Amino acid sequence: MAAAFEVDATARQRLGMSPARFLAEYWQKQPLLIRGAYPTDLAPLEPGDLAGLACEPFALARIVEYHRGADRWALRQGPFDEQQFPAMPSEDWTLLVQDVDKWDDDVRALLADFGFLPSWRIDDIMVSFAAPGGSVGPHIDQYDVFLIQGLGRRRWRISTDAAASSAFLPDADLRILESFAATHDWVVEPGDMLYLPPGVPHFGEAMDACMTYSVGMRAPSTAEMVADLADHLAERGDDTARYADPDLMPARHSAEIDATSLGRARKQLRALAEMDESSLGDWLGRMFSRYRSGGQHAAPPTPPSAARISQRLRSNTRLVRNPLSRMVYLRDGKLARVFALGQAHALPLALARAVCEGDGIDASDWDAASESARDQIVALAAEGHIVFQRS
Repeated sequence: MAAAFEVDATARQRLGMSPARFLAEYWQKQPLLIRGAYPTDLAPLEPGDLAGLACEPFALARIVEYHRGADRWALRQGPFDEQQFPAMPSEDWTLLVQDVDKWDDDVRALLADFGFLPSWRIDDIMVSFAAPGGSVGPHIDQYDVFLIQGLGRRRWRISTDAAASSAFLPDADLRILESFAATHDWVVEPGDMLYLPPGVPHFGEAMDACMTYSVGMRAPSTAEMVADLADHLAERGDDTARYADPDLMPARHSAEIDATSLGRARKQLRALAEMDESSLGDWLGRMFSRYRSGGQHAAPPTPPSAARISQRLRSNTRLVRNPLSRMVYLRDGKLARVFALGQAHALPLALARAVCEGDGIDASDWDAASESARDQIVALAAEGHIVFQRS
């Protein structure tokens, strides 16, 4: 029996099923509309707060307008002036702000519901406000996304047709599909959640003034990964290892790159690409802790000393991950390599988990840590990757 496209959430199962079943039947396979996944009054952010955030210099914000008479889409990049919003029309526009989870605690709290996914796969929460009729047009995303409906109603049309066109409108600022025919048509209510795997054409349109919280995944392209790996290998490669041909035979055609030469080049490059498990993990840890960073955070003007950290931790304070810092780790027995913005730090596994995915480090963790582990904690704090927070 084919998996259903629509289910009802329950008090115990926000996905309407177990995470294991969701991953087996839907994840990167087919869309799923989950009715009642959240309370109907879900409002971690108000429209005015989102508009205010879009005016900040660090904001990754856009406004998309649809001009119905001309059948034309227009894109404006932020940050915006706060005087722009009162002058906006009453319909057909959308404000989108990326990385809102990095700046708002209540929005960031939504990520706790996605703990069944590796945290390094989650990119950000984009929040949108749309006036009635507001949309970004029919389009395709190349990553998984969970679309949580907050304020208002939105009509979602999607296509599961394997033969659906992926051609985009020419000469447009947005990658809008040239043609779109829906196979499913839903009106989502506050608290509903729509999951879309990569490559599914979809078209969302606000029926009322509405807000949507988009939990997007990180999906670097093969080209991006190859480019990053090439840089990684080049930085660490042996510059004395060069193309060599001690078995060279007299050339029949001096300008020809023959099959033997191609074989030598392939062998030389394959030796670089054949990384052991540790080297591969080191590269991935560095890349994923840098990829699609939500913004550059500032290191504290006065780096905290070990004595200062010890003192602060004894005053109802913890050291927690800076929301702007991507941190991942690789396990090595009871130890771990923690990666933050491309740099590696060695910590005991329990501390690595506390910093990267837990409640942070408290005084008891600090007291139990070795001197070398404390040095790494001091280094992470000095770089601004972990920050003090009242317990």
